[in-house]
Amino acid sequence: MPDHPSSINVLKHGIAVAINTASIILLTIGISLLTGRVQGAILAMLSFSLLRQVVGGIHLKSSMVCIIVSTVLLTALSFANLNHNLIVVTSILSTILVLLYGPSRIEGRTRIPKRYYPLLKVCGVALIALNLWLALPVVAASFFVQSLTLIRRRL
Repeated sequence: MPDHPSSINVLKHGIAVAINTASIILLTIGISLLTGRVQGAILAMLSFSLLRQVVGGIHLKSSMVCIIVSTVLLTALSFANLNHNLIVVTSILSTILVLLYGPSRIEGRTRIPKRYYPLLKVCGVALIALNLWLALPVVAASFFVQSLTLIRRRL
């Protein structure tokens, strides 16, 4: 559509993101059907992506690497079987990481003004705190792994 207001690069990026997301979801659910961990995989995908939308995280360089790493990670998280003490410990660690590093790597990837970043941090902590009440092992593990992606190495 030559008269479309969006540039070709913007459209390509949007399509790539949609293909990436769909691939991760379909592959993770497909594998979870084979492993019998569908509920855990869905919980892992929802919790990981929800916290990621709020506080950001690392972005991998290649779409294919992102699809593979995300699918393997989400499938592995579906097997999380933490006891209550580990849920509390990982939640505390996740909260600390979100407070220290969140939001991370969202500049230029969101339309949210920088003045709202502290609110995003509070929302991230609130999500983690909600799971302290729910005490879902897969969610605690997903939040912990997602919060690790906030850390920036300083060279």
